[in-house]
Amino acid sequence: MSAPNPEPAEHVATEGSPTEAVLSDKARASLEALRSEIAKAVVGQDSAVTGLVVALLCRGHVLLEGVPGVAKTLLVRALAASLELDTKRVQFTPDLMPSDVTGSLVYDARTAEFSFQPGPVFTNLLLADEINRTPPKTQSSLLEAMEERQVTVDGVPRALPDPFLVAATQNPVEYEGTYPLPEAQLDRFLLKLTVPLPSREDEIDVLTRHAGGFDPRDLDAAGIRPVAGPADLEAARSAVARTQVSAEIAAYVVDICRATRESPSLTLGASPRGATALLSTARAWAWLTGRDYVTPDDVKALALPTLRHRIQLRPEAEMEGVTADSVITAVLAHVPVPR
Repeated sequence: MSAPNPEPAEHVATEGSPTEAVLSDKARASLEALRSEIAKAVVGQDSAVTGLVVALLCRGHVLLEGVPGVAKTLLVRALAASLELDTKRVQFTPDLMPSDVTGSLVYDARTAEFSFQPGPVFTNLLLADEINRTPPKTQSSLLEAMEERQVTVDGVPRALPDPFLVAATQNPVEYEGTYPLPEAQLDRFLLKLTVPLPSREDEIDVLTRHAGGFDPRDLDAAGIRPVAGPADLEAARSAVARTQVSAEIAAYVVDICRATRESPSLTLGASPRGATALLSTARAWAWLTGRDYVTPDDVKALALPTLRHRIQLRPEAEMEGVTADSVITAVLAHVPVPR
């Protein structure tokens, strides 16, 4: 798999006990097979696929941002079809209510009692399509679910299934009728992945497939089949948890996040939660590339998608053309790399 940020790490065999190594290798092979399955429907976008896999390994959530027509929704649907997991989709609209997401109490006239009717959030993989088209009141209905992995209705907390991942999409160029996500909600997303326009060759491939009868609404006809399931994810997560992090790497992550707080281009730098998120994603990427220890290259590879939505630019910096990605790139260039 290719990294969400193209700085691949060196590939070295994973160590461990024979049983752990076998389970780890099997889980890694299953997750790597996701790319070939998703490629049956989505051309390119390897970095976004890798980011979704990293989020699954870290029990995190993903925000996919891209202009209309770059297969954001199709990408998540193809991922869902490649996994033996329960999935649901919610189209976020201005009139969507919080109970439409979380569920609500329903009165049963036969028993004269209220019973809880679960909403679509009670699933393994929730596709929150165009999340910025619904008001903050409904957006906030996901806050508890994303952070605590539970939903509280009428004072009663109800646990969500495990694994649980929210994959939300948003359009960065359309502001009419949209509601930007507040910083508190953005911070709940482990990764913010940008889905770019395809290259000329990939776009030709897309048109060729459509000319040959490909229907993006019919993934079964595309031949996508489940290649990984909960057992593979559990084995992979156990292997990621055994991936070693040296004191120097931990200090490197902290130095990167502290440098963002001191940047003159920012009003808000990465928080300690951002630092823990970067460490988690770097560990997952290290394991995916076949190692049981984290290197500085792993941290660099995941810095952009992990931190770009956790920092806030000064208005004057935005007017000068500075972007979140350019600030993080500059930080990575100046923070000393451990040897």
